[in-house]
Amino acid sequence: MSHVAGAAALELGGQTVGLEKASENAPDGTSAKNVEQTTGQASVAWHYGRPLVEQRHLQEDCGVVDRSYYRVIEVTGEDRLTYLNTLFSQKVDDATPGTVTEALNLDANGHVLHHMTLTVLDDSVLIDVPPVGFDSLLKYLNMMVFWSKVEIAEIERAVISVMGPDAPEVLVSAGLAFPQVGKATTVGHSYVRHLPWPRGGRVDVLVRRQDLVGAWDALMAAGASPVGLMGWEAERVVSLRPELGIDVDEKMIPHEAPRWIASEFDTAAVHLDKGCYRGQETVSRVHNVGRSPRVLVMLQLDGSATLPETGDPVMMGKRAVGRVGTVVQHADYGPIALALLKRSAQEREGLVVGDCAVAVDPSSIDRVEQLPPGRVAINRLRGK
Repeated sequence: MSHVAGAAALELGGQTVGLEKASENAPDGTSAKNVEQTTGQASVAWHYGRPLVEQRHLQEDCGVVDRSYYRVIEVTGEDRLTYLNTLFSQKVDDATPGTVTEALNLDANGHVLHHMTLTVLDDSVLIDVPPVGFDSLLKYLNMMVFWSKVEIAEIERAVISVMGPDAPEVLVSAGLAFPQVGKATTVGHSYVRHLPWPRGGRVDVLVRRQDLVGAWDALMAAGASPVGLMGWEAERVVSLRPELGIDVDEKMIPHEAPRWIASEFDTAAVHLDKGCYRGQETVSRVHNVGRSPRVLVMLQLDGSATLPETGDPVMMGKRAVGRVGTVVQHADYGPIALALLKRSAQEREGLVVGDCAVAVDPSSIDRVEQLPPGRVAINRLRGK
């Protein structure tokens, strides 16, 4: 099933688990509606009856999204930080408790296999990932232990995301906390962390699965409004953040998603100054000498036509120049999508997907303003 958030998708049934009580708190009293996704999202509400109105809560007051379909791995043991530092694209060997960041697992050619969020605690590191790729990541972590003094296991934690300008007050009123961006803290049996995206940032609450309904109800009582996963997906697209299994294909390299590369974004998934890890050669070569052949962009879609589906080719004339990922309706932008597009096609006209005309949103165009440092050095040696 493709990942399309249109009116037709709302009629597809999934199985609701975990939030039976919370569904009674939908803004208009309706029960949650769900859509089964190939990405493991069938267990959470796609919306609660008024999807575009729900999205406004993320911008105007406070909305809460059930992201409990994510799965969580716990790494313990005295070597946990150095062990993870050798495997992934993020530098965590000297990370202090309370650090929150992101990381990628790459293959030998620098292709993206997994994207994850890392939460460093006093005596463990939590790794949460979408269901797609979870089993292969867990297997890889266990395969790479060798002599490292670590223990690796899945734990029963659920992720709830709180967003909006009123989030600080709501979280405190619910008995939780509002940490600084890039930081995490422990409140009772829950972990609360603050990340800088989507727009305005978000606070994730990682609760024990048996506490999920209670935590949700506490946030509702504190003034939050329930927002279905459709609202989260819409903000994720605007933030240019790809999701494994939807936006990431087997050829994707980190630089094709600019938000993953260390820059002004505090939790970029790739640290450019750390030591060796698998796939680093590709990262270094692209960053210092070249540029990525493709780039992740946001497409504006013609809402009067048949909307694309995940995996559809983006065409320029008779030539395929890209691939569609997440497609969703946004309260402000209308129908939008993420797409991996050839860099040379970003500012071209006449792009279509099927019978749907599309255009790259100007804010998502990745313009190269200057030569990479390695290329500048080469030109100097050549006297250019």
